[in-house]
Formats: sequence, C-alpha cells, structure tokens
Amino acid sequence: MFDSPLSASAYEVLGVAPDATDNDLRRAFRLQLRRTHPDTGGDAAVFIRVQRAWELVGTPEDRAAYDRGHGFAGESEWSGWRAPARTDTRPRARFHGTAGGWLRTQYVARVQSWAGAAVPDPYDPAFVRTVPVELRMLLANALAEEATSRILADLGMGFTVWHDVAAPAGPGDGGKIDHVVLGPSGLYGVMSADLGTDVRFRSGEIAGPDAPVSDLLSRIRLVSRAARVKFSAALFVFPDDDLAEAAVPLGTVRGIPVVVVRRGVLRTVLRTGIAGTRVIGGNELFDVRTRLQQTVRTS
Repeated sequence: MFDSPLSASAYEVLGVAPDATDNDLRRAFRLQLRRTHPDTGGDAAVFIRVQRAWELVGTPEDRAAYDRGHGFAGESEWSGWRAPARTDTRPRARFHGTAGGWLRTQYVARVQSWAGAAVPDPYDPAFVRTVPVELRMLLANALAEEATSRILADLGMGFTVWHDVAAPAGPGDGGKIDHVVLGPSGLYGVMSADLGTDVRFRSGEIAGPDAPVSDLLSRIRLVSRAARVKFSAALFVFPDDDLAEAAVPLGTVRGIPVVVVRRGVLRTVLRTGIAGTRVIGGNELFDVRTRLQQTVRTS
C-alpha cells in the first residue's frame, strides 16, 4: 500500500510534511482518524490506510526506518530495486525471459528523456515522487512483475514460466503478457499490476482509464492461435493490501475464466487450479510446453 511508486506516502495520508514533529504527527493522526472513521461518515478503506500509516511512522524507531527506506532520510533502500539473490537449493520452476525487464528499460529511457539531464539514480524514492504519474506507472508495474516472478519461481519443477511474452496486436504494438504459466493445473495468462490504490471493478472490468481484462484476453487469443494451445484462465495479480478479497472471479469470456487475486494467494491458485478448468498432464503437458517454447518470444 505504501511501497508503490504510485501510492501516497505515510506522511501524505496523515496530512503532514515529512519533517513534522512527533507531536504534530500524533495530532494529525488523531484528526484523520476522526475524519475518516466509518461511524462518522468516513471511508472505511481510507480509515484503514490512516491506521497503517501510523503503524509505519508512529514511533521514532519505526519512523526512522520508514524514512530510510522511502527517501525521506539521507539514504535509500529503494535505490536500484532488484529481486533478491537466491539462497536456497530447492527445485524451482523452469523460466524464460526477464520479469519486469521491458518495463524497466522503458522507465529509465523515458525518465532520462523527461529529466533532460543525467539522472544519478532513477530508482531513488525522493526522485521517483517527482516523476509524472504515467512514468511512475511503468516502474510500479515492473516491480509488480518482479514480485510475482519470485512467487512463480517457487511453484516447483513441474511448472514452466515465460516472462514478458510478446503478443503484439499489430506493427509497432509493444503489447505483451507479463507471465505465461504452464503446470499440471493448467495454462494461465497472468498480468501483474499495481494501481497504487484499492482495486475496484465495473461491469466485469478492472475500473480505470484502460480496459486491462479485454486487453489481456485479446493477447491470450493471439498466443493461443499462434501456438495452437488452449489457456485455462486469465489471472490478474495485485498487492494484497489493494484487493478487498483474496480472489475475485470476473466471469468467463469466450471460454476463459478471468480471476483477480491477491499476490499472497497466487501460489495456491496456480497449484490447485481454478474450479471448472481442465488439468493438463502427461504427454499433453509436454506437447503444450513444446508448442509454446517454439512459438513465444520473451524479453
């Protein structure tokens, strides 16, 4: 909720400056609690964000840690976000491509063009907060892809994952599917997303300026036709704090169920499958993997 390049900082949620005194911070917290409490007509989701913000900066120790990690102090843990190095030897899913790589490349190039000068660290949180929202969206979704990829890697050796699968609708279209996941429970087209706020829905779509569900289904159909395979479902993955329920089914479109899930339940969903979808096993699993391997292009 507060770690996204798109989300408000804990200080912004509480309505104070980052250099506010501890007393001013405490007064602001109590004021925001009264303003946002559902019993007084406030929004329950905003009320929860206020409480979470206070948990992050309510004590000197927590505040110091938050400031270091979010660019409000002289050092930054956000600089150069990367997936952590692997430290275990458990069997992992086979994977192809680089999660978040295409978006990171786009983000850095467009930030450098926007800034008009050399950018010492495009991932520094203090700098990121000054970047236009459409550029911050690139970074937010790159981070979302990387977070999902860490979960996908732990699915086990029975799964194969392709990251950043090219699915252009025409010349010059850079459209892609973030992750194509194949395992005994089925074949899935997966998009990792981060809106920086609570996820809402409207008429079977994820509310917002675009139509991400329709776009993903279109790109799944492109890959399906090219590889001559049938997808079991389309999944959207959001940060846990941004989705009110663990999983939200959005219905079935042209035979493909669409489900929006919290990141924390993605592993379980992919291992157990989705009710009503056909499992893939034995020679068929090998055949589908071969067809995809011969067809898909990854970053």
